[in-house]
Amino acid sequence: MEKETKRLRPVLLQEDAYVLNALQGIDNYNPINSELSLDKLLALQQAMLDAQKTEVQKEGEMKAARDSAVKTEHAFHDAMLGVKDQVRAQFGANSDEYQSIGMKKKTEYKSRGKKA
Repeated sequence: MEKETKRLRPVLLQEDAYVLNALQGIDNYNPINSELSLDKLLALQQAMLDAQKTEVQKEGEMKAARDSAVKTEHAFHDAMLGVKDQVRAQFGANSDEYQSIGMKKKTEYKSRGKKA
């Protein structure tokens, strides 16, 4: 038996559905174990289908939430780029204010030497 934390291969679930469909055609099926009665098996199958449906819906919600988060991350980042430009325009590229937001002052860059 496979671990119950790992997904079953789809082919196994297809085989199980085949068996259940065939079982419904057996008129005198009467198991000793009442947990394996046709009614309980059909209820288990429906519970599985409902859980799979919920999974698909929640996965869609998760993808939509991720898209929303990505969109707002980009909006925030674009705003911060605008802030950097605004501080540079207002205070200058050599200002302490520009440096205080994590930018390098223009005078801190090495100048290129003259070509020989």
